[in-house]
Amino acid sequence: MAAVISDVHGNLAALEAVLAETGDRTIWCLGDVVGYGARPNECCTLVRERAGLCLAGNHDLAVRGTIDTHEFAGAAGVAARWTSSVLEDDARAFLDSLESQATADGVELFHASARDPVWEYVLSDETAAATLALTEAPVVLVGHSHVALHISADGEGGLAPAGTAVGLAGTRRLLNPGSVGQPRDGDPRAAWLDLDLGAGSAVFHRVEYDIERTQAEIRGAGLPDVLADRLAFGQ
Repeated sequence: MAAVISDVHGNLAALEAVLAETGDRTIWCLGDVVGYGARPNECCTLVRERAGLCLAGNHDLAVRGTIDTHEFAGAAGVAARWTSSVLEDDARAFLDSLESQATADGVELFHASARDPVWEYVLSDETAAATLALTEAPVVLVGHSHVALHISADGEGGLAPAGTAVGLAGTRRLLNPGSVGQPRDGDPRAAWLDLDLGAGSAVFHRVEYDIERTQAEIRGAGLPDVLADRLAFGQ
């Protein structure tokens, strides 16, 4: 079994809550360990220690210098530049070691999509179909959009609220676990996906965490208020 997480975004309280619930499952992280949140170093340490596999997200690439932080507008750009300025050497080395796509146990994993592993959001039938067309694995995992979803090669599926259970037999599936640190699907709780390839099942989970703690950390770091405010609404 694997616990699939994505888009931690420097939210240590959310990451700790998710890891406490995942138990001894193998952790696969689809990227964006940092960005937006005020605890990037601690999140890098936890993910490095716990994850058997971790991808690089667009924010990770910006903070480590692979992407120009000026490609990020507004609050995202402010946060990326702040994160880069406070990132410790061991966290930077960890981010430097990551790629934006991988294969594990016959599953193909991308931070964003197969068509563009760094930037493309999979939020429509067309983008999901494009990624499935460019892959062969029975299960394809993507992150980046901060929206939990499941879409089959037959075009069935959609949003995946807490408790959604998906059978993996019979057709290929694209799954997004949602975001640990900054959900954008209307549910502010931290998201993760329980993927059991042996049993042929996937179950979407949400976890309560101390949102006010994370908001206080963001404001205390002098980051834009919008990054704290949005956490309460899952937007």
